[in-house]
Amino acid sequence: MVERASHVETVGVIGLGAMGLGTATALLEAGLAVIGCDINDSARRAFESCGGTSVATPAELAGQCGVVLVVVVNADQVESVLFGKTGLADRLAPGSLVMQCATVAPSYAKALGERLEAAGLLMLDAPISGGAAKARQGRLSVMASGSEAAYAKAMPALDAMAETVHRLGDAPGPGSSVKLVNQLLAGVHIAAAAEAMALGIRMGIDPDTLFEVITHSAGNSWMFENRVPHILKGDYTPLSAVDIFVKDLNLVHQTGRELTFPTPVAASALQQFTAASGAGFGGEDDAAVVKVYQRLSGIALPAANDAEGGA
Repeated sequence: MVERASHVETVGVIGLGAMGLGTATALLEAGLAVIGCDINDSARRAFESCGGTSVATPAELAGQCGVVLVVVVNADQVESVLFGKTGLADRLAPGSLVMQCATVAPSYAKALGERLEAAGLLMLDAPISGGAAKARQGRLSVMASGSEAAYAKAMPALDAMAETVHRLGDAPGPGSSVKLVNQLLAGVHIAAAAEAMALGIRMGIDPDTLFEVITHSAGNSWMFENRVPHILKGDYTPLSAVDIFVKDLNLVHQTGRELTFPTPVAASALQQFTAASGAGFGGEDDAAVVKVYQRLSGIALPAANDAEGGA
């Protein structure tokens, strides 16, 4: 059994994007003392409008927080916020906890845990899943691995931010490994959903009818049901961007190389997302991978507010 922390410490949240802002707000509404951190003024203002306090640099959190969630995009940003010029790692009090929530390579997560341990800090390898809406509701899925001490210190934050905490190991690495499997499946399913819709449209099937049939048939998937409505509405406002899956599927590819393990299906999906990014859609919702097929075959996509649409 994990013992709960004897007192609740102030929690810092670095990265106030869609996931980080929702998480920080959920922690705040659960009654925790929370300080947000983001270099972006508008992100900080958004958190402050919810009643939170914010700072511009990670270093400013060091004297105020015993628990820090790192909710940034990639390993380079993790490095910057922890070990950069205004980084946090060498300024935190010994025994403080870093919850690493970004999607990173498992090998990086393991090495990061060793570096933080050498600095006298705890780390919970804690990638998150569920999207912005569930982050805001405090209903994320957390894929966690770390020591008993790390779990105990993280418990108040985990209780506030997560619907489910999957305990996957006693050291950093397994949490990021499971998240990578999740991202492999998510990326493949989105790419497959886009290809399926594009093929149906090319064959002359009404896209709304196709969606209705598939969501009540064995070919359905959570991603098909969640992302295809973006295509049907012609709305590619980024909830999770194409470039996120360029990054994450590249991590799958990288990890496969490290393990001498083939990932041909993920590699095919990666090529589609890379093509979408190269065509200028990298900042759009990941459902915009369907536009690759529009470019190749001239199909008319639903285009309510899509300048690239064929209507």
